[in-house]
Amino acid sequence: MQPPSQERPRGAALGLPSDGPGSLATFSSRVGAFSLDAIAAALVAGLFTAPSLPGNWSLLSFALITVGTLVAFGQTPGMRLLGLRLAHPRPGQRLALWRAVVRTGLLMVLVPALVVDADGRGLHDRLTDTAVVRD
Repeated sequence: MQPPSQERPRGAALGLPSDGPGSLATFSSRVGAFSLDAIAAALVAGLFTAPSLPGNWSLLSFALITVGTLVAFGQTPGMRLLGLRLAHPRPGQRLALWRAVVRTGLLMVLVPALVVDADGRGLHDRLTDTAVVRD
């Protein structure tokens, strides 16, 4: 039986270290990576919609950038800049396309990302069996 979540280190239930590389990323670092990705997506979409603002086209840009980079590299540009990566059930292998699509879709809704478990993982990560960890 595991001790209550207040007594065990974050990530222990997932077999992750409590500190250093491979440990769960903090909420603030995940928000920072998301913000950087959202800004980058708006800038990319703006290249195609200029001189008008990108509007909802930035959502398409965000989805394409996020899914593409998660499948190809295991991290988004924002995650890379902040030293984070996505851990998933098969270490050393690329993330399955369906996991990247479902995770990104839920992240774009935003609410699932704000509903966190005792380890601080968002609902979008729990449903796709992933976790954002320090690189």
